[in-house]
Amino acid sequence: MTRPEICVGAVVVDDDRLLMIRRGHGPAAGEWSIPGGRVERGELMVEAVVREVTEETGLDVVVDDYIGYVERISEDAHFVIHDFHATAFTIEPVIAGDDAAEARWVDLSAVAELNLVEGLAEFLADHHVIPLIT
Repeated sequence: MTRPEICVGAVVVDDDRLLMIRRGHGPAAGEWSIPGGRVERGELMVEAVVREVTEETGLDVVVDDYIGYVERISEDAHFVIHDFHATAFTIEPVIAGDDAAEARWVDLSAVAELNLVEGLAEFLADHHVIPLIT
């Protein structure tokens, strides 16, 4: 296994909708997540949030407060993912790019119905982004 990698994620909410992307490749290919990815060498985490959201959705954001972190460990990788609230300057058009196969706004009440990456629904519910999952 390689050393842990620092990653970031952006929780962008607008008008009761969450900005989401469907991963195009990698271990979570086909699964829905929030925009995000690896922090590059010499890059601040907040800079990585802005870059990743733009690369994956075409939208520009400003980073707000820190939400928390999760760790994803598999046989091949160890990711420490730091999630931040972010606000989009404009909400349209959303254009999937980089490793995102699809990008769109999803009603907060419908997020948990998607094929989400492991642990995302629980994380979002625990941090009061989506309704509590029952």
